[in-house]
Amino acid sequence: MGDPSRVRLTGPLTPFAEGFAAELARQGYTRNSAADQVRLLAHLSRWLAVHGLDAAALTPPVMDAFLVARRSEGYVLWLSRKALAPLLAYLGEQRVVPPATRSPLNEAETLVARYRRYLVSERGLAVGTAEGYVHYVRPFLAAKVGDDGIDLRGLTPADVTNFVLATCPGRARGSAKLTVTALRSLLRFLHVEGLIPRPLAPAVPSVAGWRLAGLPRRLEAGEVERLLASCDRRTRTGRRDFAILMLLARLGLRSGEVSSLSLDDVDWCAGELVVRGKGNRAERLPLPADIGQAVASYLRRGRPATADGRSVFVRVRAPHRRLSSVGVSQVVAGAAQRAGLGRLHAHALRHTLATQMVRSGVPIPEVGQVLRHRRLLTTAIYAKVDREGLRLLARRWPGGAA
Repeated sequence: MGDPSRVRLTGPLTPFAEGFAAELARQGYTRNSAADQVRLLAHLSRWLAVHGLDAAALTPPVMDAFLVARRSEGYVLWLSRKALAPLLAYLGEQRVVPPATRSPLNEAETLVARYRRYLVSERGLAVGTAEGYVHYVRPFLAAKVGDDGIDLRGLTPADVTNFVLATCPGRARGSAKLTVTALRSLLRFLHVEGLIPRPLAPAVPSVAGWRLAGLPRRLEAGEVERLLASCDRRTRTGRRDFAILMLLARLGLRSGEVSSLSLDDVDWCAGELVVRGKGNRAERLPLPADIGQAVASYLRRGRPATADGRSVFVRVRAPHRRLSSVGVSQVVAGAAQRAGLGRLHAHALRHTLATQMVRSGVPIPEVGQVLRHRRLLTTAIYAKVDREGLRLLARRWPGGAA
């Protein structure tokens, strides 16, 4: 077993090793993982000493030079900026690492941060949705970065159209639609902030598509049981994944709603669950006994004591922060692979629940209430899975068999 306290240290970072190791333990790192991180600190500290540098010299160019030297010395692990992130975060908290040097790229990221805050505070979007918008528009802003920074005042409708034409072909229709939606939102923000002189959102072309044209991907009842059975509930990870899948399959929650669940959202006495959905709406749902049992089993024998914050579901590997909506989707994808169901997205379980209700005779408006749809049109796509009901509405084909 690794022991962080036994790592030999020299150089300017030596005074921070003990505190860094304690912080790693608080975040839930194992002794081996913490020892690896302290060894990385030790190597960086030796390298700084050789070059006559102190901790305050840890600028991005210096860190890149260290990583190049580390590769040249034959190291095969911890070779990227991501590997240095835990150490740099700790040194930043200790106010040792200097603030990032202002650069054109940082100007773009500052603008991205302003846009993210605008989406959450002014437009009322959920944090996960805002992150999705930012993901789609970041390349657009990055392409406008020059040597003198980012200047959008010369932005033209042709620039907007060219970005869409270069980005959207080859993407799935849903991804392309999200791209143009996010781009329109960004352009409205830029105009409101006075960063572009005229509104350019109307210049964003639309993506061709027909509403309710397809059938949602869904599982059969036996496949849902296979998915749930793929979780090894003898392990912490299996108990967490089983609870997540139960919430998705039995209550039809979205991945972002599962990700945002807080310990305070579970009312064990009333048997209810507060779900924070789209538009920051909070709604109370009944908590069935089997789902409650799955969540309670995870909280008692799965959720690590070093979990950060009040999130119900956290990462398995340290640091034990909130499991993101992408992480929830990865749980579903992993379970589907183990169950031999191929590629599967978390939303397919929501579609499955809706399909099962329609086939059981539940009226479409009631299905919409369970799924918490704002508009009945959103739920209407599930009417197509009720083939027997549709046969009663179908007209006889002219000239067809009697």
